Amino acid sequence: MARMHEFRLPDLGEGLTGAEIVGWLVAVGDVVVVDQPVVEVETSKARVEVPCPYDGVVAARFGEEGSELRVGERLMTVAVGGGSTVPVPGDAVPRAETSSGLPGPPGPSGERDTSGNVLVGYGTTAPSARRRRVAPDGLRAHGPPPDGAFVDSGPAASVGARDAAVATGPVPVVSPPVRRLARRHGLDLRQLAGAGRQGLVLRTDVERAIEQRAAAKGSRVPLKGVRGAVAEKMARSRREIPEATCWVDADATELLAARAVMNAAGGPKISVLALLARLCTAALGRFPELNATVDAAAREVVRLPAVHLGFAAQTDRGLVVPVVRDAHTRSAESLAQEFARLSDRAVQGTLAPAEVTGGTFTLNNYGVFGVDGATPIINHPEAAMLGVGRIAPKPWVHHGELAVRRVVQLSLAFDHRVCDGGVAGGFLRYVADCVEQPAILLRIL
Repeated sequence: MARMHEFRLPDLGEGLTGAEIVGWLVAVGDVVVVDQPVVEVETSKARVEVPCPYDGVVAARFGEEGSELRVGERLMTVAVGGGSTVPVPGDAVPRAETSSGLPGPPGPSGERDTSGNVLVGYGTTAPSARRRRVAPDGLRAHGPPPDGAFVDSGPAASVGARDAAVATGPVPVVSPPVRRLARRHGLDLRQLAGAGRQGLVLRTDVERAIEQRAAAKGSRVPLKGVRGAVAEKMARSRREIPEATCWVDADATELLAARAVMNAAGGPKISVLALLARLCTAALGRFPELNATVDAAAREVVRLPAVHLGFAAQTDRGLVVPVVRDAHTRSAESLAQEFARLSDRAVQGTLAPAEVTGGTFTLNNYGVFGVDGATPIINHPEAAMLGVGRIAPKPWVHHGELAVRRVVQLSLAFDHRVCDGGVAGGFLRYVADCVEQPAILLRIL
C-alpha cells in the first residue's frame, strides 16, 4: 500500500518567507525521483526550481501558476511505495483538493472528504470519479486542442455546474506561455473572450487586451515578486536611514585611455565598471566606516571585515542587485569576469538566493541610462552606495587651459549614523583622484 507524503514549500534562502509559482514541471500521475525539479517558483530574490525529496508518483499539486505560497505551506503530495498499487495518470485523486487547488467532490453524505490525500480504493468514503483530460466541450480529446493546452474536467457534471465552475475555477484551455504573458501584465484570463476554436484564449487575445488597457487611462501593476521586494526595501531605507549625499565631478579622460591600453595588451576585457569597483574596494580599505551596517536594537555600528560588492542590474523582471563575494580580494580582471557572469544570470532570471544577498556596499552605474547624476537610495541594511553617471565630453579646465574632456559625476549616499561628512568626503575624493590619475591604480590593481 502506497504511503502519502506531503511536500511543503521549503526555506529557499536568507530572509525569504514565500514564493510565487511560475510553472509546474510535473503533472498529477507523473513518476518523480529524489532531487527531480518539480516546480519553478519566483521569490523576491530570484527564480529557482524546487526539487522533490521523494521517489514516487505525484498525487496532488497545491497552487496554480501565479499563486503565492508561504514557506511551510503544502506544495504537493507524493505517493511512495505500494508496488502495483502505485497510481497512474488519472488514478491519483487527492481528496481534499484536486491538482488545480479546487475542493474535491463531495462524499455520499454531501460533505467533502477531509481524510487526507489517499489512493483510490483506500479512502474512508466512496472513491471519486476518474480524472481525465478532455476537450473544452467536455468530449474526450484525441489530441491537443489549439495552443497545446487542456482543461481537466474532474468528475462528471452538468453543463450548468461546469459553467459555474469556470467562473471561479482554472482558466480553460490556455497554454503556459499565454498564462505567463497575462500574469506579467496583470490580466485575469477569465475576463477574456477567446477567439480560438471552442473559446480558446490565444496569445493574440491577450496581446489585444494589453493594448486596450494601455490605451485606457490608468493602470494597476501588482507590487509583488522582485518589484515588490525592491519597493519594500526602498521604503524601509527611507524610513530608517538618515541619509546624506555628496557628489563630485571628475575628469575620466585618462582613466579611459589607460583602460584602452590595458585591453589592447590582450587577455579578458576590463570594463569601466570593473575599474570603478576596484577603486571602491581600495577606498573602503582606507575608509572602513562605510563598509558597515547599523544594529539599531543594540545601538551599535557593525564594521564588516569583508567587502561583498553589490551592483545594480536592470532586467525585465525589475531591478536586482547581484553581489560579488569578497570583492576586496579580486583584481580588476576578476571583477570584470564576475560582473559579466552575474549580469547574464540576472537577465536570464537564474540568480541563486546566495547571489543576491549579503552585500555590504553597492555600486550603481546609472550612467548607462544616459543621465549625468542622481541621488541613489541606500540598499538597506548597507551604509553607503556609490552612484556613477554617464561619462560625457564637457568643457574642463585642464592644465590651466579650457579643453574638452570626458567628465563623470560621482555621487555617494551614506548613512550619517556610521560617519560624518569628513569620512564620506574623503572616500569620494579618493575615488575621484584615482579616476583622474590612473597611475594611482598601479598600487591597487
